Amino acid sequence: MTDTGLAVRWEGVSHDYGAGAVLRDLSLAIEPGDAVALLGSNGAGKTTLTRMLMGLVRPRAGRVSVGDWDVAGRRPDEMALRVGYAFQHADQQLFARSVREDVAFGPRRLGQGEGLVDEVLGELDLAALAARHPYDLPVPVRKLVTLAGVLAMRPRVCVLDEPTAGFDRGLRELVIAAVRRRTAGGVTVLAVSHDRAFVSAVARRVIRLDGGRIAADARTDSPG
Repeated sequence: MTDTGLAVRWEGVSHDYGAGAVLRDLSLAIEPGDAVALLGSNGAGKTTLTRMLMGLVRPRAGRVSVGDWDVAGRRPDEMALRVGYAFQHADQQLFARSVREDVAFGPRRLGQGEGLVDEVLGELDLAALAARHPYDLPVPVRKLVTLAGVLAMRPRVCVLDEPTAGFDRGLRELVIAAVRRRTAGGVTVLAVSHDRAFVSAVARRVIRLDGGRIAADARTDSPG
């Protein structure tokens, strides 16, 4: 469903928002096609780190790269050609008048057509809701819609910020299956999550941040 994943790297990255450091001289590499869970308490720097891959946050120091692209030289809309990012809060991404239009927007804007739209809607059990307005749906289902919009763009790197927060078992299983299909196809996946069941089901590597630094980094026995 997509091309081979890309490596992502942070090299000596530091950042602050004026009230103390969020990331402190952090270096991290994720290899193409890996499935990584990023853990840590609130304020540990997880979202700041991931948003750097889209150029939504620029580091005060250091370098961020996706494949052979230095993110510093790219706009967020250019990075969308390589990186799909599902925000923690779905309402930050939803804007169209129907589920299908929302999911189709990204592929259409990237010039990819709509070949995967209906397939992804079916995969996430959203086909029957395609004509509904996203804001008429419960919050967990809205999050599925944003994920569908990301997956429909065929990202080579997929960043998911708390993709299963508030989900019941059935919705979580839909997301787990979708992520596993991508990792099996070689997509690089980085997921910020506090959901232990999700992490254990999809992650081949678990990284924990603490105080803007890497506190732990271990491989798992998950099939990913």
